[in-house]
Order: sequence, then structure tokens, then C-alpha cells
Amino acid sequence: MMSKTLSQEKAYKIMLKRYPDVLDMKQVCEILGISLKTGYALVQENKIECLKVGRAYKIPKPFLLSYLRIGTASDSE
Repeated sequence: MMSKTLSQEKAYKIMLKRYPDVLDMKQVCEILGISLKTGYALVQENKIECLKVGRAYKIPKPFLLSYLRIGTASDSE
């Protein structure tokens, strides 16, 4: 039996498949497995790029993917 590896890009696409293209903070926190407080802190610290619509933060999937690829590497320092 041949072992297949999954690229990070494909893994992220699978992980985010059931979510809309633009996520709200609750969805982002669910995906990352973090609290809302931590999610808002990541946005406030500009670790996750977002769009602000009225009082709500909206995070397009590419912004979240960028954080997952780049942001988590700096978190482990």
C-alpha cells in the first residue's frame, strides 16, 4: 500500500471546504481551535489580516491561510 502525503495547500483547502469564502470571527476561532478572546487579540495585533465591516471583523480565507503559513511560525519563537 502506497502512503500519500498531502501538501499544506490541499490540507488547508480540505479543512476550510465547508466554510464560506469570507469568515466571521466565530468561524475563524472554530477553525483554529482558539477562544474568541484570542481570535480578537490576533486581529488586534495584526497577526491575522481582516476587513472591518461596521463593527464586525471579516476574514477572507486567503488571509487565514496566510496566517496559517506564516503567522504560526513566528508564534513558536
